[in-house]
Amino acid sequence: MERDALKELIHWKNKPDRKPLIIKGARQVGKTWLIREFGKREYDQTVYINFESSKRLRSLFAQNYDTGRILTALQLESGKQIRTENTLIVFDEIQEAEGAITALKYFCEDAPQYAVIAAGSLLGVSLHQNESFPVGKVEFLNLYPLSFTEFLSAMKQGALIQLIENHDWAMIKTFREKFIHYLRIYYYTGGMPEVVQSFIRDEDFKKVRIIQNQILLAYDLDFSKHAPYEIVPRIRMLWNSIPAQLSKENRKFVYGVIKSGARSKDYEIALNWLINSGLLHKINRVSKPGIPLKAYEDVNAFKLFMADVGLLGALSEIDEKSIFSGNTIYTEFKGALTEQYVLQQLNVLNLNAYYWSADRSEGEIDFLLQSGGEIIAVEVKAEENLRAKSLKAFHQKFINTKAARISMSDFRDDEWLVNIPLYAVNQLIKL
Repeated sequence: MERDALKELIHWKNKPDRKPLIIKGARQVGKTWLIREFGKREYDQTVYINFESSKRLRSLFAQNYDTGRILTALQLESGKQIRTENTLIVFDEIQEAEGAITALKYFCEDAPQYAVIAAGSLLGVSLHQNESFPVGKVEFLNLYPLSFTEFLSAMKQGALIQLIENHDWAMIKTFREKFIHYLRIYYYTGGMPEVVQSFIRDEDFKKVRIIQNQILLAYDLDFSKHAPYEIVPRIRMLWNSIPAQLSKENRKFVYGVIKSGARSKDYEIALNWLINSGLLHKINRVSKPGIPLKAYEDVNAFKLFMADVGLLGALSEIDEKSIFSGNTIYTEFKGALTEQYVLQQLNVLNLNAYYWSADRSEGEIDFLLQSGGEIIAVEVKAEENLRAKSLKAFHQKFINTKAARISMSDFRDDEWLVNIPLYAVNQLIKL
């Protein structure tokens, strides 16, 4: 399957001032496949070292950071002659080797001619602990589960992608049922590569759910293996509360949902661990839509979303019939699943999302985005509901903001509001 990140890697390769690259992302989003595929396409050979399995190299950086010595060890381990013009060097699960992250600084300073990529499933956790970090000496690439567009590509639906990219709204309307059909499949499968590959191969929702549950189990095992022992129970309790948190009407995270009397200070470390591991995304409230949005951030009010819409469905035990038939008792959680989907697409677009709520009323805007010196207020609707009461009141109060509603309705551009179909959310900024 194709990943859009391959283009970003090619761009990185061709930069004259290229630095070692760190790829961040939750476990099983496809980091290893992406790096190997990039090496296969763009280099004659790849020297791939996985520090989780190559135990004898874990102490490679303990003595010193001499790049010549490190390169010699890599050649001995791989049996390959490393040349600057044709070799990609990969450090996978880099957090398992003490000092390996710091060593990237010396590749940047002393051996910038070598192409070096590092990755790790829990790399974000390591970067927030006691590892000396090479500030300014590395570049980052965030990898997420497949976007809906990448999913369509994997499903051999390139013609549908072309219609969206061309903004051919008349033709899109003609084939809207086809778009909605694939969108509902994506709601269930999500974008984890192994899950998508399984569905492409077998078109079996039961097999999809088995794989999703295996991924969730792997995450749970990570809690026990990698998190501090004393916070593991709190990580599990917080993690398992996510479906209940998102089923609430305003979706604001409430510690009391975890258990009665729970306080923020009791779960702060557990929350940060889940965020740093890439398993949860935190969306903070802002008090007003000013530029920059970060200046108006309220760190005490936030929503939590998962890395993948399919995994949210699996953790919540939603069956495929509810998603495809529009089960009436599934109405409330449908909104949460739709917001999860939209946020997932915004992440791929590298847009930092916030939300807004009024201090003394029930008014709320699902997402606030900052792009090109403008603030975009985004309201998400799971179906074709064209009411936008909160969004209209917000726009009237903050007249300089842009307004977008993302729903199952067809594209329309009103005087103050743009309605974008859910399956075309990746066009939000362009529109």
